[in-house]
Amino acid sequence: MTVVLNTQTKAPLRTGFLRLFIRWLAISVVLLWSLAVLILVAARWIDPPTTAVHIQRRVQAWIHHTPYRDRYKFIPLSQISPDLQHAVVAAEDANFYHHHGFDWHQIEIAAQEDMEGERTRGASTITQQLVKNLFFGTGRSFLRKGAEASLVPVAELVLGKRRILEIYLNVVEWGPGIYGAEAACPYYYRTPARNIGLEQAVRLAAILPAPLKRRPERMNNYGAIILNRMRQMGW
Repeated sequence: MTVVLNTQTKAPLRTGFLRLFIRWLAISVVLLWSLAVLILVAARWIDPPTTAVHIQRRVQAWIHHTPYRDRYKFIPLSQISPDLQHAVVAAEDANFYHHHGFDWHQIEIAAQEDMEGERTRGASTITQQLVKNLFFGTGRSFLRKGAEASLVPVAELVLGKRRILEIYLNVVEWGPGIYGAEAACPYYYRTPARNIGLEQAVRLAAILPAPLKRRPERMNNYGAIILNRMRQMGW
């Protein structure tokens, strides 16, 4: 005996399933976004025990069966050399203290360079990079960019500039398994972050755009550019 379903019955079933799927997807997105906001609020007082980038690197090492050692120690901003603080700001986000999470001027320049096929710089602020490090890892997608953009104003509002810079300097990737200033400074220069001098600071800042490929001792040219920026900024 052959049973034939009416096509008019199938259509409502598909429509109902699609609506249910979209509803649960929307609820999931809202819940995940709310969780991220709660984590940012907590980060005002609680130092992050790990980040999405840290987890991503552990998983990659496990998948590829490669040795992995995680160096990560969170310290107060007061224990990080002012030279290193200034060098990182000059290198990564010169307008850090003057914007509210997005540097629209740099975004405009980057967009123009994209259209001309001559992209030479990024436009992400330190706040954007912090949100990416905490929640999204190193992947690139429009979806991730949208989610990141929705959390950047929250980070600026609940954390403030000093705490944003403090967390960023403590969680940012500075080499294979090396996270934060108190891991990077002893690794590269055998000294704690509070003792890093100006030349060492600009070299460390210079490797941040590509920390798995660059080495401080090779950063003569870019280090000189960062040093010149620092002087222009009054540092």
